[in-house]
Formats: sequence, structure tokens, C-alpha cells
Amino acid sequence: MTAFYTVLMLVVANVFMTFAWYGHLKLQQLKVLSSNTPLYLVILLSWGIALAEYSFQVPANRIGFAGNGGPFSLIQLKVIQEAITLVVFTLFTVVVFRGEALQWNHFLAFVLLIVAVYLVFMK
Repeated sequence: MTAFYTVLMLVVANVFMTFAWYGHLKLQQLKVLSSNTPLYLVILLSWGIALAEYSFQVPANRIGFAGNGGPFSLIQLKVIQEAITLVVFTLFTVVVFRGEALQWNHFLAFVLLIVAVYLVFMK
């Protein structure tokens, strides 16, 4: 169950991270924020969201790390996190920013990332 909880917390963390990094762009499109909104306010908003991300990311790494009794090495944790980030980001882009289209090279990149995840778990 530790592996499941680790991955679940990494997914939640990445949803918050994606909103922290790119959500302000959608808020600008929706006219919630204007292009004249001071950058420091956008950064503070993003930091607030990033705090929620860290509240899931840090515990996920802590319980998932083999040095703490978890099932994953540091490299495995990082590769899992990167693969989750790209899946969450892709879903966010396609659903929230409907103008973005997936191309063949995006799918090839995803296949290569899956290969990377496989390779990092090989004994």
C-alpha cells in the first residue's frame, strides 16, 4: 500500500504544481487576472498553490523512499514523478487549454518516457 499512497500523493502534488505553474495563464484568459496584474502578485498566488503541492510531494517522497522503508529508490521516485508530471500536464493542457493539440511526436515522447520508467525499475 505504501507504493500506492506514494504514487497517489505524487499525482495530487502534480495537479497542484501544474495549477501553480500554469493556472495563472488560464486565469488571464478568463479575465480573472489581467496582463497588467503585477508579477509579484502572480508569484504569491503561485506560491500559495505550491504550498499545497509541497504538502503532498514531501510526504510522498518521504514514505516512498527505500531509505525510510518505502519501496522506491531516489531515482525511481524521480522518474515516477516526472512521468506523472507529463501525464497531468498533458491532461491539463488538453482539457483546460483546449487550443493545444497533441502531435505524433508528443505520443512518441510519452512512449519513450514509459520506456524510461521501465528501465529504471529493471534489476
